[in-house]
Amino acid sequence: MMIDELNQRSREIFRRIVETYLENGTPVGSQTLARTTDLGLSPASIRNVMAQLEAAGLLYAPHASAGRMPTNTGLRLFVDGLLEVGDLTREERDTIDSHCTAAGRSFEDVLGEATALLSGLSKGAGLVLAPKADAPLRHIEFVPLQGDRALVVIVTESGLVENRVIDLPIGLPPSALVQAGNYLNARLSGRTIDETRAEILAEIDQHRAELDALSARVVEAGLATWGGDSQDTLIVRGQANLLNNVQALEDLEHIRKLFEALDTKNELIQLLDLSRQAEGVRIFIGAENSLFGLSGSSLIIAPYANRNENIVGAIGVIGPMRMNYAKIIPMVDYTAKIIGRILN
Repeated sequence: MMIDELNQRSREIFRRIVETYLENGTPVGSQTLARTTDLGLSPASIRNVMAQLEAAGLLYAPHASAGRMPTNTGLRLFVDGLLEVGDLTREERDTIDSHCTAAGRSFEDVLGEATALLSGLSKGAGLVLAPKADAPLRHIEFVPLQGDRALVVIVTESGLVENRVIDLPIGLPPSALVQAGNYLNARLSGRTIDETRAEILAEIDQHRAELDALSARVVEAGLATWGGDSQDTLIVRGQANLLNNVQALEDLEHIRKLFEALDTKNELIQLLDLSRQAEGVRIFIGAENSLFGLSGSSLIIAPYANRNENIVGAIGVIGPMRMNYAKIIPMVDYTAKIIGRILN
């Protein structure tokens, strides 16, 4: 259904119901609307309109004797057709500017600060998808972790530091990591990861690499692992804010399922990749994605671009479907623009 298919009276009652629900989080009844609004309609007239909106799939009653709440479809219709997006105050803009542009911090620190800031301002969980380091490199180092894993520390010529975790061949000795790091650092200066990878694999194919077999496996395993989108850096901050917004054990269980899904990251990465395909703020509500359908949550997200105007990352807020869209949408949009400005 499109918003223009509703007559003026239905549209206004629907708008009041959704706005009241977003503010209070409880079902809205006809008596409440008649008493607290200037619609000039009796409770019976309002009930008739509510029944029509329910038949159209825009409202539902959580209990037989309760008022009405918007469905996922109804929330989407409201956001797309009736929501009046506000603007940030000067104080809010200054807060975002000061937290994101402080000198002397790495870009990853800036992203973490921006995510925490969005979490605090929105009372949701802030998240950011950071770009892979495709700039020319200065240094690389492998740090052994527990099990057959290693932390890869990558430093670009511009000073950006990026950390990635890779899986190693079983039984690889620590000395092989040192040899691999020395080997790479002798060849990667001024080259990107892809350029370095292509050169090393060519050497391996031609049997001219100066590594032993174990070191060659580190190079192949490590560099191959860096290529996929699933290795993008994902930062999630402020998860406790979601817990503060829940009102029942059922809601708490939904949030627990969301955290479990976040741990896998795969669906979220796919969702964030969607945000790269278009400019501006995108809003995912509830069951529009299986991740948020399970948790009863929504995502407001905006991409940011590099100096070549290529979208390289995204930043946003996860919260309950009952979130303050009018306030959070401009907040996310402005923060994404600041991040893009810093990146450039």
